[in-house]
Amino acid sequence: MHMRPQVHPSADTFLDAAGQAHPRADASARIVSLVPSLTELLFDLGLGDRVVGRTGFCVHPREALRTVPKVGGTKDVKLERIRELAPTHVLVNMDENRRETVDELAAFVPHIVVTHPNTPQDNLALFALLGGIFGAEAAATRLADDLRAALDEAAALRAALPDERVLYLIWREPWMTIARDTYIAATLEAVGWHTLPAVEGGETGAARYPAFDWDAPWLPDAERVLLSTEPYRFRESHVEEVEHLAARPALLVDGEMVSWYGSRAAMGLRWLCALRRALAKASG
Repeated sequence: MHMRPQVHPSADTFLDAAGQAHPRADASARIVSLVPSLTELLFDLGLGDRVVGRTGFCVHPREALRTVPKVGGTKDVKLERIRELAPTHVLVNMDENRRETVDELAAFVPHIVVTHPNTPQDNLALFALLGGIFGAEAAATRLADDLRAALDEAAALRAALPDERVLYLIWREPWMTIARDTYIAATLEAVGWHTLPAVEGGETGAARYPAFDWDAPWLPDAERVLLSTEPYRFRESHVEEVEHLAARPALLVDGEMVSWYGSRAAMGLRWLCALRRALAKASG
């Protein structure tokens, strides 16, 4: 993602993750979202009537999105379809969208809003950014307050339960996991699950989601394996296979609850807290 020079915003401009200052928009803003979690966030901020385009992976809120045109996927964006929709703003993410796509969009879209949350706490700035640009400050404040309460619940859980080391699977053949500096890893750490391997992948790129073999030297340190329902659609039928390969307990988890930032972050933290409590109760 092309990083722009840092700009110091005025009271009516808001800095995105690329350092670009965006002025406050009026009610005529036309928004295309290329990130599923950001699409959901826009609706939860009360901005659904300004969303004129979304990806095929943007599925929440399901009913409201039925009439919003699709513009391809997060990686294979249909540029001409976006051009036809004449957006004033396109929302992108450094992890989920290709830099080349963003550069091409910048040629005809007035405002490309770049996001890059890497921890649950980063959603506080995300709420302020989108709430500020689009005049939804009150809704953004409500979301921020709810997230702070969920973060407090997660911190209390960590104080009550011992931490565990886990392997989090996002793909099968090749088997792939996550680096420690991803949003997913930070969300899991918030509830006391430390991911393995203990590597960092950098700001963007494939190293953030490394492939591994089942004879990896760090694997014996993992106490549990978590199989995510996205991006690979792991199902209960895969759990036995993974338990055999890892020689560790394995569990299917809702990928949306772990990996979606935005307004789902608080819900996801509470879901993970409930899961950890249930596992602790089941084990004795």
